[in-house]
Amino acid sequence: MEHKDRRIVSVNVGLPAAVRHGSQTVMTGIFKYPSEDAVRLGRTGPDGDGQADLKHHGGPDKAVCAYSGHHYPEWEQRLERQLGWGAFGENLTLSGMDEEAVVIGDRYRCGQALLEVSQPRQPCFKLGLRHEEPQLTLWVQQSGRTGYYFRVVEEGEAAAGMELSLEHRPAHGMTVAEANRIYYTAKKDAQAIRELLAVPELADSWRTVLSARLESL
Repeated sequence: MEHKDRRIVSVNVGLPAAVRHGSQTVMTGIFKYPSEDAVRLGRTGPDGDGQADLKHHGGPDKAVCAYSGHHYPEWEQRLERQLGWGAFGENLTLSGMDEEAVVIGDRYRCGQALLEVSQPRQPCFKLGLRHEEPQLTLWVQQSGRTGYYFRVVEEGEAAAGMELSLEHRPAHGMTVAEANRIYYTAKKDAQAIRELLAVPELADSWRTVLSARLESL
C-alpha cells in the first residue's frame, strides 16, 4: 500500500538474551525495544543493537531490519494482546512503507543516513518464541507481511518522527511483496526466479538460495 508520508514511528534496539526453548536455552536478538534517543545506524547495524546468530542475521546486507507499523493492528487481533513497537524484532518501525510499496534497491534518505532495501526479512522460529506462539513465524511468512532489510550506504542517526525520502527507485520495480511471492509460493516458476535474480541489489544470501533452486528445476 503506497503512502506519501514515509516516516519512522520508532527506533528499536536490543542485545542478545538467553531464552528457554523447550529443554534448551537459546540466545536471540529478537527482543528489541524503543529508544528514546536518536540511534546511529552503522554499516553493520544500529549502535546498541546485536544479533546472536550471525550466520543468519546481521552483516552489511541485513544491517537494519524494518517493519510496517500498519501491520500491528492485525497481529494484535490475532494474538489477542497489545504489542509494543519492536515486537517483530525490527530496528525501524515505519509508516507508509509496506511490502507492496517498497522496491528492492530503493534508496531512502533519513537525515544523514542513506538506506538501501536489500531483501525481504525471513522470520525464524525465535519470533514465535518471543510471543509464545509457535505458529507466528509461519503466519508472518504466509501473510507476506515479513518486513525487509536495509543496507546502510551512508551512516547517520535515526529517531522517531524522522521522514524518509525516496532518492532512487530502480527501473526493475521488484517489490518486497513480489520477491516474497516468488521465494515462498512460486518455487518452481523458473522465469519468475530469473527475474528476481536479475535484480542487482538483491542480497547475496537470497541470490545463493535462488540460484540453487533454479539449477534444480
